[in-house]
Amino acid sequence: MSQEDRDESIFAPARFFPLAAARLATGPTPGESELQGDHVLNPDLADVAFSYRDAAVLIPAIAREPGVTVLLTERTAHLTAHAGQIAFPGGKIDPTDADPTATALRETKEEIGLDAGAISIVGALTPYLSRTGYRIFPILGRVEPEFALTLNRDEVEGVFEVPLSFLMTEENHRRASRIFAGRPRTFYEIPYEGHYIWGVTAGIIRGLYERIFD
Repeated sequence: MSQEDRDESIFAPARFFPLAAARLATGPTPGESELQGDHVLNPDLADVAFSYRDAAVLIPAIAREPGVTVLLTERTAHLTAHAGQIAFPGGKIDPTDADPTATALRETKEEIGLDAGAISIVGALTPYLSRTGYRIFPILGRVEPEFALTLNRDEVEGVFEVPLSFLMTEENHRRASRIFAGRPRTFYEIPYEGHYIWGVTAGIIRGLYERIFD
């Protein structure tokens, strides 16, 4: 959906959340269509035999007026994996988690202190396969603006919000390439006001756009 073709009011909470719930409920399931993931832009990865580990993330959509925003985290610089990167709250699925939604809610509470009682689940996107061997279940949740956060500074350096209208503008989804493990890899990047959103996080955002607005 281009900037000129878009009705900005579609991002008002009263319009966006019913639309998202309907599209997520009626869209394809993993058994019916190709999964999202790094292999979409890098077809050679489709032939790599991974033993995927399951993980889940929450896409916290804040019901702000006049337009919904999305909460993102900046990981701390000392982490051994993905240090300093922009991410959704989430992590590996534990055996004690009832389902991916339970994982996303638990990890969100652990990372940024946002309680599950403050989150209304809207629906789930198709799982995203990462080149690092994770099958990630993105869960879209509605969060009312009156929320409180307590950041786990061992994992999260800070948080910020991005207008959903910006993230759902296709022109903001740039393609870039780098060399990883000696091979070129293509990925999405979405720079926003000094923040560099890229890789899996940008790929999930792209998946949200394709599921609801494309």
